[in-house]
Amino acid sequence: MFPTVFDCSILTLPKIRDRRGNITPVHNKVEVPFQIKRVFYLYDVPGGESRGAHAHHVCHQFLVAASGSFEVLLDDGRTQRLVQLNRPYLGLHIPPMIWASEVNFSSGAICLVLASENYNAADYIRGYQEFLNIKLNHENSPFGRGAVIENR
Repeated sequence: MFPTVFDCSILTLPKIRDRRGNITPVHNKVEVPFQIKRVFYLYDVPGGESRGAHAHHVCHQFLVAASGSFEVLLDDGRTQRLVQLNRPYLGLHIPPMIWASEVNFSSGAICLVLASENYNAADYIRGYQEFLNIKLNHENSPFGRGAVIENR
C-alpha cells in the first residue's frame, strides 16, 4: 500500500546548545530514518516560485529549513497537507509516492535535502497525472491494494 500524507512526519533533530552557536548533527539511520546517499540544497528561490512538484518511485527525502522558512505541499492523490518548515532542527520525512512541492520561500531561505538514493532520472515522476495513474492502477491491481510495484 502506498503511503499517505499522514505518513510524512516532522522529526526533531538534536540541538546541541552553545553560547557561540548551536549545532545539529545528522547521522544515517539515527536522526534520519534511512541511509543518506545524496545531499543537496535549494537557495536563492525567487519570490512566488516553487520547487519540487514531483514524486519518487523509490527515494525517501528529508527536508530541513536550514535558513528561513518555506512550506511543503504534500499530496497522496486523495489528500493534501501543507507543512511549514521554519526551524533548522526540524525535518520533514517524505516517503516515496508522495507528490511534494516546496512553496512560499522566505527571503534567504535554504532548503536542505537529504535523499536515500543517488540521482536517478527514472525514479522521478514529474507529471501529476502520471502520478495519479500509477496510484490508481496500483489500487485497481488484481493483487489488491498491497501489490508491490517493481522498482525501476
